[in-house]
Amino acid sequence: MSLKKHNRQYDLVLFGATGYTGSLTAEHITTHFPTNLRWAIAGRSAEKLQKVLKECNALNPDRQPPSIEVCNLNDAELGALAKKTFALITTVGPYSRYGEYAFKACAEAGTHYFDCTGEAVWHWTMIKKYEATAKATGACMFPQAAIESAPSDVVTFAMASRIRSEFSAPVGDVIVEIHEAHGTLSGGTIHTVLGLLDVFSIKDVAQSHKPYALSPAPNSKIAPKLPFLSRLTGVCRVPNLGLLSTSVTSGTNSAIVQRTWGLIKQEPSLQNQFYGSNFTYREFMRANNYLRGMAMHYGLVFGGLLLVFFPPLRKLIGRYVRQPGEGATREEQAQEYIQFQGVATPDTQPKTGKQVWCKADFSGGLYYFTAVLVSQAACSVLQDDIKLPGGVYTTACLGQKYIDRLNDAGFKIETKVIDA
Repeated sequence: MSLKKHNRQYDLVLFGATGYTGSLTAEHITTHFPTNLRWAIAGRSAEKLQKVLKECNALNPDRQPPSIEVCNLNDAELGALAKKTFALITTVGPYSRYGEYAFKACAEAGTHYFDCTGEAVWHWTMIKKYEATAKATGACMFPQAAIESAPSDVVTFAMASRIRSEFSAPVGDVIVEIHEAHGTLSGGTIHTVLGLLDVFSIKDVAQSHKPYALSPAPNSKIAPKLPFLSRLTGVCRVPNLGLLSTSVTSGTNSAIVQRTWGLIKQEPSLQNQFYGSNFTYREFMRANNYLRGMAMHYGLVFGGLLLVFFPPLRKLIGRYVRQPGEGATREEQAQEYIQFQGVATPDTQPKTGKQVWCKADFSGGLYYFTAVLVSQAACSVLQDDIKLPGGVYTTACLGQKYIDRLNDAGFKIETKVIDA
């Protein structure tokens, strides 16, 4: 499929190409994007960018190499860079500290934007500050387009699509769980978590994680309440999924899935995909047994409280963990794996007694998986007929073609109808 025509110098700029996630993103673009892509790698160090360029040439000497753009973190330089390109991927985080420059620049320049943040409170802030600008310029903005929170988003979309095709019905309750996750956190991710409350207040974080806080449309439907014992222990048993516990990513992923619900309801070109007025979403992590599930739950509760109320502890931890730019080695990445499972119930009367079950998995480095997710979202906008006006979107708004791209790139998503 050919790239879209436009009057800008580049089809795509990768900002932050010298970082850990950025270099993996450059690798994926080099090995998977059309060879006639006009693209550039951007960052602050010309010397480090030259090294990434050599690595790209070694991976695929037959393709057009990227140009180099030296760009510092300020409004003027990023504003100029955004005007040169049709689309921009930024991997420069923590976004709460450094992300606004690129977001603002792309919104103002009408440049399509993609990032790999997991900071829902920052995303919430960017919507409030720049969505009106993006709508005016035609920029389609896709924050949280990576491992947080694209998998949960597209798994939900895939199950909803299967329910529509099988039952001609909207969706009721959806539950997604991280079934397996084998991998380690990069230094950038760790320091993003540790530094978030140095930028945002706990009140802002709580506000951004309220149900449908990021959604452009309200939803008064309340998710089913867990039994008292499950609320006490943090462990519940869900038919067709098994024993589940609290997930550390539930809040940020739920915010994105719920935003998708609102965007699909509101945007005319997406309304035929609407999940339904009785849609609810919950997310968990698989627990091997009750004791481990309780340990996971209370570890997150008390660990989170310590990080929130004891800032010196955050600084102390930061000294002894991986630093930004550090991550798993190639050998370690080869052993990494992640699998998601989910169930979705058709919203019908009478009940069908059926559910749609989904499994989605990726074998390989989890930060390379991030590179796949964010890069293929950009490729969808570069090549597919995306009928979206300017605004702030989620990756599920890219539809089935995006899911097909992910499948081809190694994120295998399957759905089937099962007994409830």
